[in-house]
Parts: sequence; C-alpha cells; structure tokens
Amino acid sequence: MSVAFVFPGQGSQKVGMGKALAEAFPESRAVFDEADLTLGFRLSSLSFEGPESDLQLTANTQPAILAVSVAALRALESRGIQPDWVAGHSLGEYSALVAAGTLSLADAVATVRRRGQFMQEAVPVGHGAMAAILGLDLASVERACDEVAQGEVVAPANINSPGQIVIAGHAGAVARASERCKAAGAKRAMPLPVSAPFHCSLMEPAASRLAPVLSALSFPDPRVPLVNNVDARPVRTGAECRMGLIRQVAGAVRWQPAIERLAAEGVTTFVEVGPGTVLSGLVRKIAKGVTTVNVEDPASLEKTLAALGGPRP
Repeated sequence: MSVAFVFPGQGSQKVGMGKALAEAFPESRAVFDEADLTLGFRLSSLSFEGPESDLQLTANTQPAILAVSVAALRALESRGIQPDWVAGHSLGEYSALVAAGTLSLADAVATVRRRGQFMQEAVPVGHGAMAAILGLDLASVERACDEVAQGEVVAPANINSPGQIVIAGHAGAVARASERCKAAGAKRAMPLPVSAPFHCSLMEPAASRLAPVLSALSFPDPRVPLVNNVDARPVRTGAECRMGLIRQVAGAVRWQPAIERLAAEGVTTFVEVGPGTVLSGLVRKIAKGVTTVNVEDPASLEKTLAALGGPRP
C-alpha cells in the first residue's frame, strides 16, 4: 500500500472545524496553542466558534485551515501513520510541507497569514472574480478565455478534475468567458463567492511580496516527496519546494495532473487530512479504483486507521 496525504485549501473552512480534535487529542490541542501564540490572537476560537464572517476573511481562513490540517496530521502521526507522498491544494501545499518536515508549524502559520493578506490586497475588491466551469475540457476553456479577454486577464486557475475547471481574472472578462464556455457546451458556469481572483496573473503583486518572506525561512529537503501544484511533478529539495510556493500564487493549481502523477507513482490510498472531503471527491473522479479516506475529527480518524490497518507500533 502506497499512501499519499493530501491537504485541502480555501473553501473547506467551516465554523467548528478542529474543535473535536483539540478536545480529544493533546497533540492536536498543542497545534492550536502554538498557532494562537504565533499569531498573537485566538485563531482556535475563530475556528471552533466563529463568527463565520471573520473566519471567511482570507487572512484568517488560510491559517485556520492549515492549523486544523496539522492538528489532524499530528493525530495520525502519533498513531504511527506516515505518508509515502504528500500534496496539497493551493494553501494545502503549506500543510503538506509541514507534514514533510520542510516547514515548521510556526513558520507555516505566520506565512499563510501574510499570504492571505497579500492575495487580498493584490486586487481591489470587486475588480476580480472566479467562476467554476463544469462539463468542458481544458483546451476548450482556455480557448474561450483567449477569445473574450479583450486585453483583460482571464485564464484557468484551478484544474480540479475532469469537467471541473475554475477560471479567474478581471470580473468582466470572467463573466464573458463564462458565457463563452456555456456556448461551447459547458453544463454550468458558476460564479464563486471569493474575495479575490486567485491563481492568475493578477496575483503577481502578491507573489512578489511573498517571495522575500519565503526566502527568509529555512527550507530543509522534504522527508517524503511532494507533488506540487504549479508543475504537478515530484519535488525533493527544499529549494524547489520554496520556489513552487512562490510560483503557485499567480500560477494555476494543477490538481488533476498532480493526482494523476501520484497514481502513476503507485499511490493506491489517498488520505485527506484536514476539514471537509472536497479533495476526496476530486481524487475519485481523477483516479479510478483508488481508496480515499479522510481525517477531520476523532470518528473519521478511527475509520481511516481501520482502512490503513490500524495504529502502527
């Protein structure tokens, strides 16, 4: 059995996430304590109790999801479960690098807090947009974006699974591309409730601001290989991991090719570590016949341990 741990990104947040882990497992509680201390405010209270309006702010959402993911990771690790590979969706790549020993929890939490701020500030609210295009292939989506750009930015931002591609860019261009995609045969084009157009060239200012922050951090080589977002290929050095985090801010999240690569490398079991099961659903659409399990609370941990053959000595 070859196991990959995969870590969710923005969109998987919900009030109450992580609370059951923190109450059940001291190692998980310690993650929230360290995150609170690092940030200088009660991120744990925001995750456990809300209010939802504050949790949805990008600069809060990103460290909160990371903390919950690492809390779930620590519960797995303390039971002897280790991955052979790691990957994460956008923000989740930071959680994956904590799992691989390349980033410390404190560095990761502090950095994604700033990453969220930089991404939010890169484009004035209302100037950018994102939309999910369902039921259309990548080449057709790219062509639709090119045909209606009219000098503005619009391009695929998340290549999530067969038939699910998210586009991002200037609000008018995203609206035009959504209509063109529907005319080209897309089943749906759904505007997404996001505060900025992530993972497109409008995020270059955020990438430029994030680069020196990441360059100041220690990046030892990962203990297990990471399949990164921006290239969808295995990376095995700390320097490559750092550069991937810088490039992914304004680059597309190539989730489908990343999962295809993991399956080609022999991964048979994907463990979604963190809030929700969004990635598990995507993985099942991409790699037929693999096993997907998740860990977000004590009950799902027990199911996952059973699927993996129980705690290991």
